[in-house]
Amino acid sequence: MDENLERILGRMVRVGVVTSVDIPSRRARVKFDDEDNSSGLLRVLSSPPFIPKIDGPQQTEPKAGGSGEASFMEHVHEVRIAPWLPKVNDSVLALYLPMDDSDGYILGRIEEGTN
Repeated sequence: MDENLERILGRMVRVGVVTSVDIPSRRARVKFDDEDNSSGLLRVLSSPPFIPKIDGPQQTEPKAGGSGEASFMEHVHEVRIAPWLPKVNDSVLALYLPMDDSDGYILGRIEEGTN
């Protein structure tokens, strides 16, 4: 196998640690063990959490409870749902396209004890 091709394929899927996160662009930099510097900005793939209702406001279902006072007998809370982004020091799995200087993507976080 061509040495250059072998090197490229060997660097496609990588595990590293997040060093910075750019929230507005949904990108992050990752430090890999075999490199001195962090990566360029990698796109974070969308992995949305469960979204209960797409076509209306996000809120909890009315539910009895609370202190027993009439104003708290039934209440609703708004729910904010944000796409997942890694945090600094998270271990993540990154995927690079199979070519030199290609774009990279963060696929997700690696739970402690699984890498």
